[in-house]
Amino acid sequence: MIDLRTLREDPDRLRASQRVRGEDDSVVETLLSLDERRRAALNNFESLRAEQKSIGKSVSRASGDERQALLDRAKELAAQVKAAETEAAALASELDELLMTVPNFVEEGAPSGGEDDYVVLEEVGEKPVFDFEPRDHVELGELLGAIDTERGAKVSGARFFFLKGVGARLQLGLLNMAIQQAVEAGFTPMITPVLVKPEAMAGTGFLGAHASEVYRLEADDLYLVGTSEVPLAAYHSDEILDRAALPMRYAGWSSCFRREAGSYGKDTRGIIRVHQFDKVEMFSYCRPEDAHEEHLRLLAWEREMLEKVEVPYRVIDVAGGDLGSSAARKYDCEGWVPTQGRYRELTSTSNCTDFQARRLKVRYRDEDGKPQHVATLNGTLATTRWIVAILENHQQADGSVVVPKALRPYVGLDVLEPLSR
Repeated sequence: MIDLRTLREDPDRLRASQRVRGEDDSVVETLLSLDERRRAALNNFESLRAEQKSIGKSVSRASGDERQALLDRAKELAAQVKAAETEAAALASELDELLMTVPNFVEEGAPSGGEDDYVVLEEVGEKPVFDFEPRDHVELGELLGAIDTERGAKVSGARFFFLKGVGARLQLGLLNMAIQQAVEAGFTPMITPVLVKPEAMAGTGFLGAHASEVYRLEADDLYLVGTSEVPLAAYHSDEILDRAALPMRYAGWSSCFRREAGSYGKDTRGIIRVHQFDKVEMFSYCRPEDAHEEHLRLLAWEREMLEKVEVPYRVIDVAGGDLGSSAARKYDCEGWVPTQGRYRELTSTSNCTDFQARRLKVRYRDEDGKPQHVATLNGTLATTRWIVAILENHQQADGSVVVPKALRPYVGLDVLEPLSR
């Protein structure tokens, strides 16, 4: 959640941030009013409580009419203290509930607008030119015996699939290469739980506007994660981290689950928009003043991976209205998909500043020994969707697919051959 002190000192910052997101900025006045009323109620409670304690001490020393008057006043105060405490608690609860709905401050410089208002920062690599009619990843996957969406639907329903044979080897090789790169960069590899408690899901900001995307197991009150960002963010919840150990970087490998609510009719063919996929996610805890540069480092590591798979891509600066509630700034890398004639998201890296850490109570001690909230950042290092771009960009006329050179040691093959051979 946002910092109330920052809101009090610079309310225009939140107003501007809300406008960049396309959100209502009147929430600022509501928050400030609630905060003022809560503080007034708390002061009233504390004042009444102090008087109550003072009278309690005086009763033992008084006698006669004075004692009776003090007892009568103590009785009145008991009721007033209880009412004041109830009022302060109710206002604090109301304020906390509203704060949980307010998105993070957008970083200065992020584009305004919605999903289509991103800014292209750079295009990298040459788009392939084929002297044959290129096949899409579904047809290639069938020829290679790599992807089976028909049986995925038979077994589990729409937007599920099997990766088999070279398809399974391709994904495992890709994710292993990502883990290896992360380890070499100093990340601690993690295989994370895919079921988390409500506190973890809410703490990372996924139970707000995107709650409809999340699978919930009602009988157990647990949620299936849509990214290992969730368990990694909650890993150090309610802890004070060693400042000297920051930044603390983890690379989480997990299966991910998304309901894809609201995407009816979109990307129904293939494995671009599915309910289950695997991903390696980078996650970093750092000091807030280091977060901007750490964000650029995560983007650089994503680009390093994309260059290894030799896929043309572009980097976009995501607009405020498409950031999600936790992110202050987000960069996506989108890979070229030849048969669609457009770029599709392959990686996303977000700087969440101290927004998630405030919810999850992850702190460190500054040089004066005072607890401060850390900043959290995340970034995709590889995911199942990359298979789409790899197959389509490296295909040959006979339906075979050349494995990118850097990936070959992890897949164990130089070329993926059609099954008919």
